[in-house]
Amino acid sequence: MVFLTQVVSDARINETKEQQEEAGMLHEEFSTSVYGTRWAGQDIPRFDMPDLDGRPSLNLASFVTTFMGIFPKSEPEAEKLISENASKNFIDYEEYPQTCEIQNRCINMIARMFHAPMDSSEEECMGCSTIGSSEAIILAVLAMKRRWQIAREEKGLSKEKPNLVMGANVQVCWEKAVKYLEIEPRYVSCTEDYLIMSPEKAMDFMDENTIGVCAILGSTYTGHYEDVKTLNDLLEKKCAETGWDICIHVDAASGGFVAPFVCPELVWDFRLPRVISINVSGHKYGLTYAGVGWCIWRSKDYLPKDLIFNINYLGADQASLTLNFSKSASTVIGQYYVLIRLGKSGFRSIMTNLIRISDHLAACLEKAGFQILSERNGRGLPLVAFRIKSKKHYDEFDVAARLRERGWIVPAYTAPPNAERIKMLRVVVREDFSKSRCDLLIRDILAVVKQLDAQDAKTIEENR
Repeated sequence: MVFLTQVVSDARINETKEQQEEAGMLHEEFSTSVYGTRWAGQDIPRFDMPDLDGRPSLNLASFVTTFMGIFPKSEPEAEKLISENASKNFIDYEEYPQTCEIQNRCINMIARMFHAPMDSSEEECMGCSTIGSSEAIILAVLAMKRRWQIAREEKGLSKEKPNLVMGANVQVCWEKAVKYLEIEPRYVSCTEDYLIMSPEKAMDFMDENTIGVCAILGSTYTGHYEDVKTLNDLLEKKCAETGWDICIHVDAASGGFVAPFVCPELVWDFRLPRVISINVSGHKYGLTYAGVGWCIWRSKDYLPKDLIFNINYLGADQASLTLNFSKSASTVIGQYYVLIRLGKSGFRSIMTNLIRISDHLAACLEKAGFQILSERNGRGLPLVAFRIKSKKHYDEFDVAARLRERGWIVPAYTAPPNAERIKMLRVVVREDFSKSRCDLLIRDILAVVKQLDAQDAKTIEENR
């Protein structure tokens, strides 16, 4: 089955183990050569990310930056894996059956990372790989719309004018989704004091035609995590009062591989009953080459059957849920490599280090007189959004332009609608952004500020 995976629940795994025990298929461990140890007698991880022991020789930060191709040298195993599988067409399950198995393993691991329900073999969650979060989001919105339409049909109600509630701070892929799928967007405006969606305000935008609401785990503007738990609690109350069935899709494109390791106590995922689907980008903090994303649904109940296409003209019966057809298998295989290469311990170490560096950058910029707009201590993405605090004869765009002259690409932009008076700069702390590189950036920012302070307004305007 290609492009759509049913997650294997813990309940089903336990049932299988019990059957194996009854059949005498589980043996005590013995040890001779490596082929007599448990490593030769066990599968490599299929359903959950391994809990690896941290070792000084395991240079996790160095691995990630080289794996992403930032530096000249790469891990030879990773590069070989990517290059050898670049020509394989992922959709061709009959010719490359192991690519489908690898996708299944990735989805099982990611679903568990998002606390998908695992206590019933009858209600296992579903998932698929995508080209990125844009495709994943369009598929998720399509599923919400179709589910709403089916419910309206059963009640004999109109299917006209579906709407989707989201913050004005959404990424452009959400604007594409509602336009392509002919859904009315209802944007919850931001304020200068609150640059993400307010759950309380979002309630005022909903009605019987609302197919769902989007919550963002890692705003593009400032890296903030929206309050999914409060949104869930308010929705539970609203739906109980009105009889509506409005659910949440979490856009965890950036935060999905960060929050579980840095802030595990944050409740934002399938632990909340109103969260029915989640997308995440493998090529962002999933530490894989560009071109892979994931979409997970809480159960098959939230993925209407008529959106799934069954084909057999490639030599085997296949189930397809995708906007495109052919794609390289290399990124899916690369994602699996990263998941088992790093394990939970590796991801935790890398993400914690990124948070530490972003906090260091924020502290230095604040000391230099900038206002920090992003979160710290792991309560948001590892990025620093900042603005000029005092009134100057230059702005954030001038700072960005001067940094560009020094080789740095630091974007300057305005805040979401209704707060666009705020201008800001943003530094995304990626895995290759070391403490040393961070200090070089701080040095150049201070030099740029000193340079701009020394110039008059006319000279700055001419440079623009």
